[in-house]
Amino acid sequence: MIVFAILLLLLGVVLLGGGLWLVSLGGSLYYTIAGIALIVAGVSVKGRRPVARWVYAVFLAGTAAWALWESGLDWWPLATRLGLFLLLAIPLLFPGPASQKGGVMALFPVWVVVGVITVSSLAFDQHRIDGVLNQDIVSVDPEMGDISDESWHAYGRSNLGQRYSPLDQITPENAGNLEKAWEYQTGDLQGPDDVGEITYEATPIKVGNSLFLCTPHNWLVALNADTGEEQWVYNAKVPMESQRQHQTCRGVSYLPPSEGDANAINVKVANEPAEDLASVQCDAQLFMPTSDARLLAVDPETGARCSDFAEDGSLDLMHNMPFKQDGFYYSTSPPVVANGLVVVAGAVNDNYDIDSPSGVIRAYDVKTGELKWNWDPGHPENTDPIGEDETYSKSSPNSWAVASADEELGLIYFPMGNRVPDQLGMYRSENDEKFASSVVALSLETGQVAWVQQFVHHDLWDMDTPAQPSLVDLNTEKGKEPALVVPTKQGDVYVLNRETGEPIIPITEQKAPQGTIEGDYAAEMQPVSGLNFRPPELTEADMWGASVVDQMICRIKFRSLRYEGQYTPPSEQGSIVYPGNFGVFNWGGIAVDPERQVMFGMPLYLAFTSKLVLKEGAELGKTNQGEQGVNENAGAPYAVEMKPFLSPLGIPCQQPPWGYVAGADLRTGEIVWKQKNGTVYDMTPLPLPIEMGVPGIGGPIITGGGVAFLAASVDNYLRAYNLTTGEQIWEERLPAGGQATPMTYLNSKGEQMVVLVAGGHGSIGTTFGDYVIAYKLP
Repeated sequence: MIVFAILLLLLGVVLLGGGLWLVSLGGSLYYTIAGIALIVAGVSVKGRRPVARWVYAVFLAGTAAWALWESGLDWWPLATRLGLFLLLAIPLLFPGPASQKGGVMALFPVWVVVGVITVSSLAFDQHRIDGVLNQDIVSVDPEMGDISDESWHAYGRSNLGQRYSPLDQITPENAGNLEKAWEYQTGDLQGPDDVGEITYEATPIKVGNSLFLCTPHNWLVALNADTGEEQWVYNAKVPMESQRQHQTCRGVSYLPPSEGDANAINVKVANEPAEDLASVQCDAQLFMPTSDARLLAVDPETGARCSDFAEDGSLDLMHNMPFKQDGFYYSTSPPVVANGLVVVAGAVNDNYDIDSPSGVIRAYDVKTGELKWNWDPGHPENTDPIGEDETYSKSSPNSWAVASADEELGLIYFPMGNRVPDQLGMYRSENDEKFASSVVALSLETGQVAWVQQFVHHDLWDMDTPAQPSLVDLNTEKGKEPALVVPTKQGDVYVLNRETGEPIIPITEQKAPQGTIEGDYAAEMQPVSGLNFRPPELTEADMWGASVVDQMICRIKFRSLRYEGQYTPPSEQGSIVYPGNFGVFNWGGIAVDPERQVMFGMPLYLAFTSKLVLKEGAELGKTNQGEQGVNENAGAPYAVEMKPFLSPLGIPCQQPPWGYVAGADLRTGEIVWKQKNGTVYDMTPLPLPIEMGVPGIGGPIITGGGVAFLAASVDNYLRAYNLTTGEQIWEERLPAGGQATPMTYLNSKGEQMVVLVAGGHGSIGTTFGDYVIAYKLP
């Protein structure tokens, strides 16, 4: 018992010391009391005194009462508060010599009752919402884009961005029978000189009987849609660049032939690399943006460059930029091809330099590459093509996510990011303030602003609008309205009239915390949508850890950081940002069913911290680390350090669940069901398939059969769900992280296929790979 006594003493000392620190910060008294109790129990055990069991029985009962008061019958909070102490009680349950037998009869019933309460909490799910989504077809023959049922012509299937296919062979009744049809490996793998955030986020498009997709290093790949056989590969030969914040490509865009069937292309199997072919005049075209800021036009049949577009099929997107630092500007999302234009936006590195490239959005002639209009958020009124000797405004709000377009209304919709630096607001102009963190509707003909709806005022938290807007017509009290549905990082899902920008589901404003560094300010009010997945404010009781010690450390960190709820301004002290930088929703967005007028999404809850570092006299070390390190903000007095809010063991400091799937009715704004999603299989040393609700990044699709498909989570699985109830009905183990949005189509035999790119994601540490995998029914 000597070793056991020493263990109790050591744990007691740690809890006493940490508990006193926590109390000094205004936190819970529990850890101080627990430390004293364990020290007394340890001294008693060492002295072979029977009072040890009485002390431990009182301590265990008190701990159970405290745990139930803080968290109720919630398994994960209870397990980490009580599990270790239940295990430590076991040696005390066995009587020794007669002089040591006292107290067993007191400790044993306490141990049994506390154990039963802890285990019984497994039967309760306090975080689940059960319900049944509308199953009726409320919109007959809805607008789904000018695309045949068997195809998938754009990132979101069409320019409407619905991520919905009417195919209905796969249903909740038979989805469990899905099996792998084929697998292909691109050969594009992570290299030793790559930046940290190399990601496979591509959604293939399907034209004719071919799939087209891009890889992180901008290889454009054509595959046979029946077999996965490689037809050709175009390697853009993008050079490495250490200052590039992301190394990714989400997809390519397609211009159909000028006459005839949009699917009437005859892709040829190449005998040599497509980039070595002589350029050709193209009728149909594929467009791929590159991470060295080019836009390439490629012949879909051969992979050869299109000689009649720009400079032999390559357009330099750095033209007229005010600053041209290598790696600071590039497009990660496919452009929009609409009304004779190819419209391109791009990402500007967050928090690297106050003098950065522009966030300008540009429209080029889809056949020649001639600049037709440019919309610069810093100078939004003048959209005429810029002169050769002119430059766009520096560092203006950019649009890095996928855009949508309504060609009948003649409008294109861009989810807007922030002006860099993200956490320092003193550099922003009136126009920057107006267009940042919003959706802006531009005229396809002129680039002029039709309307703008902002979702964060004076954004100091990197709350870019991250996802492609989904365009769907909704039945409302006013009749059928052309709607735009867009999710945000802060958890709102905004439902707007896409012709006017007016809310369909109401938007209100709430008060926000105040107090910033000198020279800046925080907006007094912030918008809230009537349909939202915002989490409750964090409290100290929400802090979590795999053990009582790292839970205590998380509480100390919580009390040491500034936190006054959502929109707590960044500070030199360090502030908690919750929802965090990954957002409740990110680039994967949501999927909408235009017939049933419902949505499927993957809400994520993971807190971050944001700290402003006064650079004068400071040793910053390695900078420009993206979302998990220090970024320099060259030219500004403050650098910014961002990272997930994690325990010493590297797990989130706030208690689970961290990830869900959810279904909502877009007509009423009601969240009908919400359930934990994903397991810890790939998060722990032991591969345990424990459903916990884990983080992830990626997007879903919905099919006409009433099935939703989603990978995204940090465990390597592709899953199918019953759209109506949220029930998981199928899962398949992936060889790498599935942080891409799937797609579906019919092959030449009329079989419905589901395809996912599985290659991992550098920001969340999933397994890297280079897989494209197709599934179908037997």
